[in-house]
Amino acid sequence: MTRRAFFLRVAGVPLHVRVDGPPLPDGAGTGSGGPPVVLSAGLAMAWFDWDPVAAELAARGRTVIRFDRPGHGLSAPALEPPTAAGEARRIAGLLDALGLPPEARVTVVGHSIAGFHAEAFARLHPHRTAALVLLDPSVEEAPRTLLPAALRTGAARALGRAVTAVGLPAALGPAARRAAVRAARAGRAPDPAARDLVRRCYRTGRVWRGALLENARYPDVAAEVLALAARLPLAAPATVLAGHEGGSGRAGQRWLDRQAALARRLGARFEVAEPAGHLVMLDRPHQVVRAVLTA
Repeated sequence: MTRRAFFLRVAGVPLHVRVDGPPLPDGAGTGSGGPPVVLSAGLAMAWFDWDPVAAELAARGRTVIRFDRPGHGLSAPALEPPTAAGEARRIAGLLDALGLPPEARVTVVGHSIAGFHAEAFARLHPHRTAALVLLDPSVEEAPRTLLPAALRTGAARALGRAVTAVGLPAALGPAARRAAVRAARAGRAPDPAARDLVRRCYRTGRVWRGALLENARYPDVAAEVLALAARLPLAAPATVLAGHEGGSGRAGQRWLDRQAALARRLGARFEVAEPAGHLVMLDRPHQVVRAVLTA
């Protein structure tokens, strides 16, 4: 059983990586517990937000690979704005850097905005994809924006520099993280992350700048994924696991309808995690594990 944390340079950016569970396979085999699992969290989230899911998957014999995207967690800032194809290449480059052969398949799990990246990986690298699991993923049926991408990118970078210069991350970063997590959990449950880890990540301007940059390019990445879907079939089995806090509110039902429609477009299995907020991996980790194991 391995449990390692380290940095790997992928596409020129040092990425913080965590591997838990059995050793990675050194051939095309998937290991006795099944294919390795790659976990990618949503906007401004970090590796430790997967702790409950990763621990259970590792205990069940799966090798679990977590990484922080550029500007997230402990990883270095991004060298360029994100794209769907670029994030798919990043996952593939991470597998290469870890020594997995090109024929080794993985189950790729994407939460929220990382659902775009996971789907792009599955479409662009079908020979490396055993299954696709999307957790309360971002959905955009017709993404559009009024401002050019370059202008949005420049504004995000300028804002990131400004908030860092005036000390907002150091003053408000951990509190903002705690508030955002509480708002995104069922019953407004508190943030379970260790305080020292939250301070280490969210007191830095790096994470704020990373989140602003990803958010600025959100519509472009969404449009890119739709374009990929129009020309590249999804060969791997897929699951969409949507969070729902319960009740019959219109907003919650509308979100479930959009998630179900996404599952139909993907030809994916559709499940509802209830009660769960947007942070399904914190509210319903056992259900996330079951979705991965049965994907």
